[in-house]
Amino acid sequence: MSASSVTPTFTVRAATDADHAALAELMTAVNPRHPLSVTALEHHLHSLRTHPLGLHVALWVADRAGEVLGVASAMQFGGMFHPDRYHAEVGVHPGHRRQGVGAALAGTLSAHLEARGAREVLAGAYEDDPRSLHFLETRGFTEVMRFFDNVLDMADFDADAWAARAPAPAGVRIVSYADLSAELGEDAARDAYYRGYLAARADVPRAAPATPVSPEDFRQRLASPRFLPRGTLLAVTPGGAVAALSELEQEDDQPGRLNTGLTGTHRDWRRRGLALALKVAALRVARDLGAREVWTGNATTNRPMLLLNERLGFRPRVAWVEMKRGGLTE
Repeated sequence: MSASSVTPTFTVRAATDADHAALAELMTAVNPRHPLSVTALEHHLHSLRTHPLGLHVALWVADRAGEVLGVASAMQFGGMFHPDRYHAEVGVHPGHRRQGVGAALAGTLSAHLEARGAREVLAGAYEDDPRSLHFLETRGFTEVMRFFDNVLDMADFDADAWAARAPAPAGVRIVSYADLSAELGEDAARDAYYRGYLAARADVPRAAPATPVSPEDFRQRLASPRFLPRGTLLAVTPGGAVAALSELEQEDDQPGRLNTGLTGTHRDWRRRGLALALKVAALRVARDLGAREVWTGNATTNRPMLLLNERLGFRPRVAWVEMKRGGLTE
């Protein structure tokens, strides 16, 4: 047997902080639709590891002579927390697939989850990646939801024309978080935003029930390198409450692209045009910031928001298929 036909060997080991740069590069190669910088990765891991719920975070890499070929992770997220629910991921660099890397990482991950007594595991893949979907299906995962990336080409959007067609209700003003902080002070503005955020996220479609977001966890969101105070638009009532919001976030190392975080409205203020008014206001900010594209994500079950985004000119991309193994009774 020639040396060139020998299967390369690798080891699966726990990831360390020294792997962060390689992990960010690998995760971007695995999912170029959503690139990841080292700064964003480290902030994400720090926010999970310091979360007041004591979230579990574990990562492994497939290593060949110092080269990271793939990654596996088992994490718990504060927004959908249950002590027996985990979010699992296996990613292999496109140049190193079909070499047993994914299977080896999945084996390590499965053994870890079994040892922890995991009763529900969430994972996923894009609908145009049948191999990954099959990989999950053969390991007992079944589909529970789909989410679309919706993308707006700003060259096709007339922000000023839309502004005239999407006014806020009488008495409600739309202000950025940056302006509200300058007006009220950072603490008061953050508290108003936090209360509005909790109300707006209450009915967001997700693969598991929402759990409360603590003030400490919310502060971590605002400390993210992706947080954009000028692009966070709040609908403020005459009484000073935040009735609705729409968030623009910076994309890692892509100055021409902005992402939409949460767009949502308090139940008492729905069906008054606030979501549309906020989205249009946010898109005007995106235009002023020189964005070429604005991305947003929508569950296929969230028909009202899908229709609103379609009306504005957002067009769907490939769907992410959320899958689950096991189940919990909340």
